[in-house]
Amino acid sequence: MHSLAPIVLVLLCAVLSVTLCRTLRVPPMLGYLVVGFIAGPSVLSLVPEGEQTHFLGEIGIVFMMFSIGLEFSLPKLRAMRSLVFGVGFAQVALTLLLIMAGVWALSGNALAGFAIGGALALSSTAIVSKLLTERLELAKPHGQLAIGVLLFQDLAVVPLLILLPAFAGDSASLVTDLALAGVKVVVVMAVLFFVGQRLVRPWFHLVARQRSSELFMINVLLVTLGIAWLTELSGLSLALGAFVAGMLISETEYRFQVEEDIRPFRDILLGFFFVTVGMKLEISVLTERWGDVLAMLALLVPLKLAVVFGIARAFGHRPGDSLKGALALAQGGEFGFVLLTLAANLALVPLASVQAALAAIILSMLLAPFLIQYADAITRRLIRNDWMMASLDLHQILVQSMSKSEHVLVCGYGRSGQALARLFDAEEVPFFALDLDPERVREASEAGDPVVFGDASKKEVLNAAGIQRARVVVITFADTHVAERIIETVQQLKPNLPVIVRTSDDSDIERLREAGADEVVSEVMEGSLMLASQALMVMGLPMSRVLRRIRTAREARYSLFRGFFRGLGDEPAGEEGMRLESVRLTADAYAVGKRIGETGLAGLGVEVKTVRRRQFKRHDLSEDFVLEENDVIVLLGRNEQLALAEQRLLQGD
Repeated sequence: MHSLAPIVLVLLCAVLSVTLCRTLRVPPMLGYLVVGFIAGPSVLSLVPEGEQTHFLGEIGIVFMMFSIGLEFSLPKLRAMRSLVFGVGFAQVALTLLLIMAGVWALSGNALAGFAIGGALALSSTAIVSKLLTERLELAKPHGQLAIGVLLFQDLAVVPLLILLPAFAGDSASLVTDLALAGVKVVVVMAVLFFVGQRLVRPWFHLVARQRSSELFMINVLLVTLGIAWLTELSGLSLALGAFVAGMLISETEYRFQVEEDIRPFRDILLGFFFVTVGMKLEISVLTERWGDVLAMLALLVPLKLAVVFGIARAFGHRPGDSLKGALALAQGGEFGFVLLTLAANLALVPLASVQAALAAIILSMLLAPFLIQYADAITRRLIRNDWMMASLDLHQILVQSMSKSEHVLVCGYGRSGQALARLFDAEEVPFFALDLDPERVREASEAGDPVVFGDASKKEVLNAAGIQRARVVVITFADTHVAERIIETVQQLKPNLPVIVRTSDDSDIERLREAGADEVVSEVMEGSLMLASQALMVMGLPMSRVLRRIRTAREARYSLFRGFFRGLGDEPAGEEGMRLESVRLTADAYAVGKRIGETGLAGLGVEVKTVRRRQFKRHDLSEDFVLEENDVIVLLGRNEQLALAEQRLLQGD
């Protein structure tokens, strides 16, 4: 078989499995894990299992942690110190001790208990961070809790890697080794933060001045992988170094550009990491030692969930946030593989127990996406207080939105949302905004903007925000997956409400329209139109001609731009002579009480765009829609067609 054949087969399996996962609305990560299991040595042996394969997968974790670092800053990290060194330390220590005690009691081997306890105390940075990022929950309290604990777990790997060989060899220099490791961690982190802060910004300025996207991308890779390599050389993890690199760049003005540039690398390589995790699962272990595997799994998930929940509550976190954070961290992690492999090489743990523990970690990783996906439902069922806190949050949204009617509901209050809000303010158009960044919401609220913290994909939040009184919903962030969820929720609550969505380019336009969006605004399209208009005016074309050309382009692209209401000073309509006209049905009008299909407007070549009834516009018009007195019908057609249509509606001729 040709050497390219295994790669093609793995890619085919990945495409099919991830497509199936998205169709079934389960995390695509499960598809990668299944592909790894099928393509690994346990089944088809399509991908060779070796150090190079696993290193390539680990680079995916590096870029994932780098992306998370971009969301943080030094002030935010300082504010999280109680999470990292308080909750994180307590979780690792208590989980390790409890599992160690359990294994020691069952096997009589304390060293084996320590090795297994250290491995099972760690969670999966890759799985948790990716799922929380996709669900827009990193900024939520339980997301901050999970990330804070994961950061300490990455730090805890270093002393665990020192302790295992020391215990195996009965080293007399254990205290010295640990002290040196601690000093190394402090020195490396201090150098990266204090020296790096002074070097990163001027260095990026120098590279950006060259105006080369290729050079800028190479520089991003250099900084990301370079800092990760330095931390690895010092005995820390690659992931921790990548997180620090992301935080350093987050302090510069290049953060958003960098985030866009690394996204393709991050998603592809992280997918490959999950493939390598699936490769570790062996059928023989599951069939021959299923009892040990289930025992390890039962020891891992419930115990870890209880420990994280209890510690979070002890540190003052709300019950709901504590449980959601515990559900996110209840699985094993990728560094557990490293510790178990080291323990097996040092003969601290029997090989059979190592294989059972590895299988339990992988199975817990398979459970993790479901635990995180259904964390809200589990929390509502188990914790009554969370209902009360959620009700208080919804009550706050409801109180602030009560004064809004006939308003625009803005989902997302980032740069685009705020720019949109300024235009609404200038035109005195009422609006109400929802956002998931608590810091942004706090600052905007203090400035007097009508914005609250809330997840726009949830029915109860949209209801509290007054969706039944809203005129239109605008989704301002370019995240297609989340936008689809919001559109689906809006259609369930108010099917006729227009939804306008922003997207970064034209690739997802049809997908969003099929989901139910009335219009999709592409940044690439609008940017091109503005560039063209400026260029045409510089070339000396008249302003009226430039505006007419831009309007023609928009009419071809956006359905709501097709046609326009003519004024006395307007030039003749565009190339096809299409325009809009409003017709109000009086009490004795012919069309009152008749269906649109019965009016014969289609035969005249006229399109019914909307019907305004009292304070509402109807866009989803069918042939069976019945017209009523005082309806205002907006028609699209040519002059002579519109004249005949008006006569037909009013007189029936």
